[in-house]
Amino acid sequence: MRRWLPTGDEAAGECACEPTVRRDRLVVDAGNCPGRGRLVSEPNCRRTVVDALRDVDVDAVVTRHDGLERAYLDDAAALLVAAGRFADRVAFHDDRLADLATSDPLSAAHEATGRAPPVADVAAESGLALGAQRVDGYDDALRPSLGLSIGHARLRTAPPPDANFEGVRTLSTDARVRLYERPGSDLDVYHLEPVELDLEETAVATLARAREFLASGAVGGERAPRRAVRRVANERDPVERLGAVLEKHTSDLGVLADLFADGRVSDVFANAPVTETPLTVRVDGELRRTNVRVTRRGADALASQFRLRSGRAFSRANPTLDATATVGDRRVRVAATTEPASEGLAFAFRAHDRDAWTLQRLVANETLPPAAAAFLSLAVERAAATLLAGTRGAGKTTMLGALLWELSPSVRTLVVEDTPELPVDALREAGRDVQSLRANGGDGPGITPAEALRTGLRLGEGALVVGEVRGEEAAVLYEAMRVGANGSAVLGTIHGDGGERVRERVVSDLGVPESSFATTDLVVTLEPYDDGGDRGRRVASIEAVVDGDAGVRFAPLFALEDGELRPTGRIDRGNSRLVPFLTESGETYAQFLATLAERERSLRAEAGVPGEPTWAEPTDAGPC
Repeated sequence: MRRWLPTGDEAAGECACEPTVRRDRLVVDAGNCPGRGRLVSEPNCRRTVVDALRDVDVDAVVTRHDGLERAYLDDAAALLVAAGRFADRVAFHDDRLADLATSDPLSAAHEATGRAPPVADVAAESGLALGAQRVDGYDDALRPSLGLSIGHARLRTAPPPDANFEGVRTLSTDARVRLYERPGSDLDVYHLEPVELDLEETAVATLARAREFLASGAVGGERAPRRAVRRVANERDPVERLGAVLEKHTSDLGVLADLFADGRVSDVFANAPVTETPLTVRVDGELRRTNVRVTRRGADALASQFRLRSGRAFSRANPTLDATATVGDRRVRVAATTEPASEGLAFAFRAHDRDAWTLQRLVANETLPPAAAAFLSLAVERAAATLLAGTRGAGKTTMLGALLWELSPSVRTLVVEDTPELPVDALREAGRDVQSLRANGGDGPGITPAEALRTGLRLGEGALVVGEVRGEEAAVLYEAMRVGANGSAVLGTIHGDGGERVRERVVSDLGVPESSFATTDLVVTLEPYDDGGDRGRRVASIEAVVDGDAGVRFAPLFALEDGELRPTGRIDRGNSRLVPFLTESGETYAQFLATLAERERSLRAEAGVPGEPTWAEPTDAGPC
């Protein structure tokens, strides 16, 4: 961890740094400087930078030397800017103090605050006095965030102040993660230490040369980054490690590959403005702040990659984007925004689980009780038209993916999505007949969701699955349901909280006649919850859609009671109009409940949940 940090050596001599102001940054080329642009330990480099800031305000100072970038941000940048402002103004009163401020601003601040006005006034007005009071030496004041020139992120290497160390673990990329608790802070800390932080500066320079060699096109193929390193490496360089690092930053998504190598990380958020805001992660369901920031160049590169991968427009005219990416060995959904929707680029990355979700897994993690899982399994198998409702992040897509495994293996499944999230590949690997259709959402090449749905209906009978019902495709979907064109289950997700809200959205917002909406059989509502720190997602209700003389109403089959999803009694008592639809020819009500009980028993066994089935044979076992 200390290879890139100042060693306390004596000053390296005359500075040869070349500073250039670029928008709101001072970029310093230290490639020919013996001090390497290390502002913590090199007074001559500090002099060059502060002189350049005498009449310029910037938000960051970035020095570059042999593939390594040191970024001085926030308070560090503010101190350097204040030193330049002080040197410029105090020169009228004291040339010596102005000169001292360029190379040793902390000493200049200490001396100036002990002087009479106007020198003390200049120290206060320029911000130098306050900036110096906040720090204890240059190790504290000017500790940089570090990054590779081949990468798109910078990291603070120092642990957070006033934090309690919780533990450390090593990831599959050999990166280390240190967890810290910060009492009194809104978020605890997820401190990432990528393997490249342990490299010697000579090895970092080799990486920069290898990146240039790779960009020249002299090597190609799947292992091109590793071959590029071998072509330019010195005999002392750790070639295999350098090859892996270069591959991570060119073929993969750089520091994101480290973050998603942690199986406990489900989400990564880069909030706008990304250059000023550390990444946050959701790890084990808890949000934590990281020591990582994306560079402006990195944010632009990510936007370009996702624009190309999705084939969709992403600009001020189309300021939102959904895409998918493979990061390491995990599939990740990417949501991006830019101006005017947000203050510049922002990203949210959500990892799909490595293993496909099933009802058994949802029962095991208490998202769904066994009795409700058994009922949904049987309903989907027997062609119930089901909408999964909830807010964003409630678990709708996860539940939909789990229900696809409950379709009979003999049923052909047609899946319509704009952003691939459902376990199509896993279903195919299991021998299922699945046809996936990609809709473009109206912002890129390809077909609209409505046309994708029409195409799916022409591709043969089978279960019809719509990743999200949200536009004109709703009319096509409900027309297909009304005339029975699908021949099997219809499943989809929709934003809404409960049956009434879903009906309002479908009928009033999406323009589907209420008589067509009545062909829906079930509305399953999911929700996130936080019960005294116990956070997760759960099914909040399962409602049957009932069409009568007074219009559509909703009969709750399962509802929350004391925080647990329980049957309302309608199925047990035979009061559900849906049960006759779900029974097979000649099947009695008792046999239907016995099938439910056997399915619940099987789900309990596979999920490792003890207990007897909820469903019992009724005393009146007449036909349904």
